[in-house]
Amino acid sequence: MKKEMTEQEAYLRLAALCAQAEHCEQEMRDKMRRWGLDETAQDKVVERLTKERYIDEERYARAFVKDKIRYNKWGRRKVQQALWMKHISDDIQQQVLDEIDEKEYLDVLRPLLKQKRKSIKAESDYELNQKLVRFALSRGFGFDIIRQCLDVNKDDFDEDLDDETD
Repeated sequence: MKKEMTEQEAYLRLAALCAQAEHCEQEMRDKMRRWGLDETAQDKVVERLTKERYIDEERYARAFVKDKIRYNKWGRRKVQQALWMKHISDDIQQQVLDEIDEKEYLDVLRPLLKQKRKSIKAESDYELNQKLVRFALSRGFGFDIIRQCLDVNKDDFDEDLDDETD
């Protein structure tokens, strides 16, 4: 029979986990629930972890947003949905998403569209743009920024084709 975990043991394990990487409150609660800790003990452990700054929702959200945009190439909408699923408050979500650097955001989408454009088979520019818009929307980017990047990327892509034929 498996020994039930105590509040102190849970705290120590979670503190060690939080010391290694950023985690949100919901992730910690999910772990404690799997370990069989009751709600009262969970509340106490989370309160202590928060008080000792092992858990900081705002710090977590900043790191999460930065990583998802930079490495996973996600747009604002997809990141916001992921934060919502992790039970990050709307205020923190909005604050962190507003801090996204527009230049960096564009620098993520432009090469993504340029790379995707090379792999798409389309009969016309209209069909090509439709497919690129659908792709970028599925990544969580807004229509306005997609449109802006497509106009710029079309010029770049045409220049690349000219270079290849020379």
